[in-house]
Amino acid sequence: MITGKSSMVLDWKNRLLVFLSVVLVASGNLCLRAQKIDQYKTPEGRLIQLRNQLEKAQNVGTQKKILQEIGQTGTFIGMTTAAKFLNVKGLEKTAAQAVADIALKHKEYDGINTRQWLVQSMEILGGSSRKAIEEYLQGTSKDEAGFVSIFNGKDLSGWKGLVENPIKRASMTSDELAKAQVKADETMRKDWKVENGLLAYVGSGFDNICTVRPYADFEMYVDWKLDPNGKEPDAGIYLRGTPQVQIWDIARVNVGAQVGSGGLYNNQKHESKPLQVADNKLGEWNSFYIKMVGDKVTVKLNGVTVVDNVVLENYWNRNLPIFPVEQLELQAHGSLTYFRDIYVKDLK
Repeated sequence: MITGKSSMVLDWKNRLLVFLSVVLVASGNLCLRAQKIDQYKTPEGRLIQLRNQLEKAQNVGTQKKILQEIGQTGTFIGMTTAAKFLNVKGLEKTAAQAVADIALKHKEYDGINTRQWLVQSMEILGGSSRKAIEEYLQGTSKDEAGFVSIFNGKDLSGWKGLVENPIKRASMTSDELAKAQVKADETMRKDWKVENGLLAYVGSGFDNICTVRPYADFEMYVDWKLDPNGKEPDAGIYLRGTPQVQIWDIARVNVGAQVGSGGLYNNQKHESKPLQVADNKLGEWNSFYIKMVGDKVTVKLNGVTVVDNVVLENYWNRNLPIFPVEQLELQAHGSLTYFRDIYVKDLK
């Protein structure tokens, strides 16, 4: 039996332990909340919110305010979003100013699309904005293609079905490859659909959709969204035919998904997990920026760096380096998955 001072000391210690436990739990929750708030404070995170608001906006006044805010995000996808309103009566001037606000401050976005949007914006705007656009265009090169859309939002042009892996494809004769491609394309058309301008995976297998053309070093933007009603929401992006930049539902702790999306999931020697969790809520849009130079990959998820210049290993033969040139692939299984705004820039 414990009595007297001993009892008082023990009671004090117990209370202290309880207090510390509460503090730790509270601080942990605060950290999680802070991470979420910070994530939405990134320009990319803010853009996703603004696009959602823009879709729901019912009047021109509200739409103008949202477009003005989009122009302040400084993001490439923000510019492409504003550009879609250059021909919308009542919104064309606000959209043109948003395009100019982003493009003129970010020369890294220069390219054929940016120049076309700026030319159109210049015809809409006047005064100092028009002059600033003229000066910008004079300093650009027509040889710079920049970020090019590889999904037109209408059909599957520029895409094909998956035939084996890069090593097996290389061992096939041209006739064998052609026959296999016909079959793969049939499967692609069953599993992948264009719905309301979005690229949607509606299949049940593991059949990737692939770019017709191959890529060497590149930068890429792509938005993605997992259906919250899917059995096991899981997807990814294959870089040069190799898995993969991971996409999944972070609530699936049974498969380790709590680490977040964006990691190089199939790596064994080099880091496979993302630096931090930056996923939006399941069922919401997320935005990837991916850069690949040589065998090194950088990934930003919703504006947060989750992979920082990490080697992507050759999954198909780990004794070989990554393929220098190969196709890009979108992969999904277990859930309806959507992709939009897919832009790629070749790096010379």
